[in-house]
Amino acid sequence: MNDPALQILVDRVLSAQAAGAQLDIRGGGTKAFYGETPVGEPLDTRILEGISSYEPTELVVTARCGTALAKLEATLAEKGQCLPFEPPHFAPGATVGGMVAAGLAGPARAAVGSVRDYVLGATLLNGRGEVLSFGGQVMKNVAGYDVARLLAGSLGTLGVILEVSLKVLPVAPATATLRFSMDQAQALDRLNAWGGQPLPINASAWWDGTLLVRLRGAFAAVQSAIATLGGELIEPGHAAPFWDGLRDQNDEFFGKAAAAVEGGASLWRIAVPQTAEPLRLPGEQLIEWGGAQRWLCSPIAAAAVRDAAAKAGGHATLFRAKDKSPGVFAPLKAPLDRIHRELKKAFDPSGVFNAGRLYPGL
Repeated sequence: MNDPALQILVDRVLSAQAAGAQLDIRGGGTKAFYGETPVGEPLDTRILEGISSYEPTELVVTARCGTALAKLEATLAEKGQCLPFEPPHFAPGATVGGMVAAGLAGPARAAVGSVRDYVLGATLLNGRGEVLSFGGQVMKNVAGYDVARLLAGSLGTLGVILEVSLKVLPVAPATATLRFSMDQAQALDRLNAWGGQPLPINASAWWDGTLLVRLRGAFAAVQSAIATLGGELIEPGHAAPFWDGLRDQNDEFFGKAAAAVEGGASLWRIAVPQTAEPLRLPGEQLIEWGGAQRWLCSPIAAAAVRDAAAKAGGHATLFRAKDKSPGVFAPLKAPLDRIHRELKKAFDPSGVFNAGRLYPGL
C-alpha cells in the first residue's frame, strides 16, 4: 500500500477491530446531527482528499472521501457542469464521503434523481481493514449486487467510503423561478396537474401561502413554461439564494424550525406520494419535491406523525430533535431488518463503524 493517508485509516480500523473498539467516521462533521447519536472515537477522513480523475467529456468525476464538497462543485463549475441532485452542505466543511454516506439531495431531487442514482463506483474500507472496489466509471458496469449504490444513505455503517465515481451533468442553459399565492391544498393540486404536462419543472417549494417553482432546461422550453404557468417572475439574484438556503436549511422556515427544536419541538422529514392529501397535523409545514417531501416542525408525539405518514402511504424521519428516543428512522419490518443486519455482518462483523447510526443495535 503506497498511500500513507490510506495506510493511516487502515491501521486505525485494524487497531479498533483488535481492541473491540468503535469508530465514528467523520469528515467535516456537518451532518453529525443526522441519524442516531454518533458513538466511538472519531475517524477523520479528511486526510484522504483530492479529485482522482475528471473527464468532462465523459461526464464522470472520481473524488476521494475527504475532498471538500465545495471544491468538487467549483471544479465542475469551471467546466460548466454540476452535481444535479444538489447535495446539501448544511455548513462549511462538507465532504464528498459525507455526501454519499448521508444520501441526502436538495430541491431538484424529484426532477433529476437522488445521490444513489449518480454513483457509478466506490472504493470501501471494510471492518476487516480490507480495501474493496465496486462498480466503475460508466453507467452499465454492474454485475451482481450493486454495492456502490448501496453505500448511499448507509451513514457509514458498512465502512469508510474511500473514493467514489459520480456521473455529472452540464449546467442547464436557462433557469427561472415563478411565485404564486395559494394555500397548501391548491398548491398540491396545481403541482399534480403540472406534473402530468411536459414542463421543465426542476424544483418546487410551498410554505405559508406561497408556492415557488423553479424551471430549468433549454431557453425556449423555460420561456414557453413561463408563458404557460403565469405567476410572478422572481429576479435571479433573489431566487438563487432562496434555493441555496432551502438546500442547506438556512432559510426562514428552517431558521424558525431550529429555534423551535431548541424549545423542544421536532423537525420531521415526511416522504409520501406526490398525490397525497394535505397532512392535517399541527405545526409548520414546508412542502418540496412536487408534494413528495413534507417538512413538519411540531411538538406532537412521534407516534402521531408516523401514523399520519403511514396512512398517507409514506413514512417519517425524525430529522432534527433534542430527544431521539422515538427512533430517527421509521421502524423496519422483519425481512428488511434481517437484510440490514446481514449486510452489517458481511461488511463490518466486529461492529467497528458508526454503531447505531441507522438503528439502535445495528
